[in-house]
Amino acid sequence: MIIIGIVVVSGCVVGQERQVEKLDRGLIVVRENQQKAFLSWRLLKSDPDNISFDVYRETEGTLLQKLTSTPISDATCFTDSLADLKKKNVWLVKATSDGKDASTSTTSLAANAPLQSFLSVPLKTPQGYRPNDISPGDLDGDGNYELVVHMTGKAHDNSHKGITDPPILHAYKMDGTLLWEINLGINIREGAHYTQFMVFDLDGDGRAEVACKTADGSRDGKSKVIGDMKADHRNVDGYILKGAEYLSIFDGLTGEVLTTTEYLPARHPETSSPTFEQMKSIWGDGYGNRMDRFLACIAYLDGKRPSLVMARGYYTRTVLSAWNWRDGKLSHQWTFDSDASEENKKYGGQGNHNLSVADVDGDGRDEIIYGACVIDDDGKGLHTTGLGHGDALHVSDLDPDRPGLEIFDIQERFDDAGMHFRDAMNGNVLWRKPSIKAGEDGEGPGRGNAFDIDPRYPGFECWVKGANITGLYSCKGTLIASQAPTMCNFAVWWDGDLLRELLDKNVIAKWNWERNALASLMTASECDSNNGTKATPALCADLFGDWREEVIWRTKDNTALHIYTTTIPTRYRFVTLMHDPVYRLAIAWQNVAYNQPPHVSYYLGVK
Repeated sequence: MIIIGIVVVSGCVVGQERQVEKLDRGLIVVRENQQKAFLSWRLLKSDPDNISFDVYRETEGTLLQKLTSTPISDATCFTDSLADLKKKNVWLVKATSDGKDASTSTTSLAANAPLQSFLSVPLKTPQGYRPNDISPGDLDGDGNYELVVHMTGKAHDNSHKGITDPPILHAYKMDGTLLWEINLGINIREGAHYTQFMVFDLDGDGRAEVACKTADGSRDGKSKVIGDMKADHRNVDGYILKGAEYLSIFDGLTGEVLTTTEYLPARHPETSSPTFEQMKSIWGDGYGNRMDRFLACIAYLDGKRPSLVMARGYYTRTVLSAWNWRDGKLSHQWTFDSDASEENKKYGGQGNHNLSVADVDGDGRDEIIYGACVIDDDGKGLHTTGLGHGDALHVSDLDPDRPGLEIFDIQERFDDAGMHFRDAMNGNVLWRKPSIKAGEDGEGPGRGNAFDIDPRYPGFECWVKGANITGLYSCKGTLIASQAPTMCNFAVWWDGDLLRELLDKNVIAKWNWERNALASLMTASECDSNNGTKATPALCADLFGDWREEVIWRTKDNTALHIYTTTIPTRYRFVTLMHDPVYRLAIAWQNVAYNQPPHVSYYLGVK
């Protein structure tokens, strides 16, 4: 199979209360063998309900031929089984509504194109580095996604000493064109908890910006240095516990810094170079482990336009700051600080190595699900469970029998809520399962999943890895299988049904609920996963084609990205997941700390 083209026609989203990306049709073609080609394309939020599609093909030396006897109205994919792929072919998909042509999209396949199961994006990886997390964004405003790639060299976790390489961000078009390089410099430490980069159209001009923490010596895509280029704030252990800290907004197309301001929250309210005792009194330790745990997200805090939220701390003190980028100006909206009041102190120590964003209270404005607590759109605490820190988090309509959204979370300790399921609106815990210590090692469950993988039970099935919590549970907390899937990491909508497939390392697998076993669907043998034992892809997202997701892995030699897409027909039709408010923001925060899989705002599963 070969993905040969991603050529599409613009489809603008207008009249929506919430700002939505203007995506085009995202038409792709994948070669399956010498005679068979698979096409798929996006259904847009702006499309009328009665839209349908006709497919045409023009083979080299022949006239345009209509392939559909009746317009396609129940899916956004088509299998062409009669093409002569020894010749060049061009396919045209025409959208119609109420008998009127709406738009056309074309894509092509070269004659005798080689067979491969992915789109390959060549990289200019710096020596000693490798591609890590990726965030997509329409950087040039053409309705297609570009990719911002976090290039990582030598890295260290916050709890480990050592000098790291400077984090580097690259922006690529899908053909491998390098748009820019941003080098964050020696005063930004490399590791999963330090650089959380947000790629999103923050000002609504049709092009995405890039936002992240910067420091003295950071260099933008035009080689402009931020702050003091000669400063070196690293101590002998490699930690960076003093010096200026900045928040910068970059132009997504050029990498040029648009504005830089003081990073909030700061290390200390009175000094940029706190002493060991000052750090310990605020954060709980004096060497930066808890202080330099950063998170970030995009949230529609006013229900209409996106805001940037940058955060610091979750083991102890927890601080979030919201910003707006409007008309070329960056303005601070609010700061939530768990140390600011007695009421706020209940929210300290509740954060995860990740977060989620959704409108949990139904007021049209987004909240930040910060692990075991939720921060409201106005920067005040909405509710907190007191259950504390965990490593995994899932937010969606996990139980379709209940109104609103639910949260599945875990505790990274041995307690009575090692895995738990709660109401997203009020935080009420609906059920919990204790984690039990065995032996001397361990700190509670380190992985937890919630996906619809068993059609016999409505809602999402839940399971964890570790802490002697065994079995597979329904969304009601009922044990439905003594054995859970051995994969407990990521997921992907890949085949044609409504169940979620499992994704771990470089493998996509299906859960066989009748045999309580996994069946491999695909292995990207030439690729590697990222982030050590977390074994996550560079990105999993609905980047083009129909509503099923693409998976991006890096090649083992770090010279390219391979973007895999499904060729399995489906009889279901959904608006592109990237036009769902919860899913699109999940793709923006997927790169944050311990990457988590995205979910949609509605129940997408078998009822």
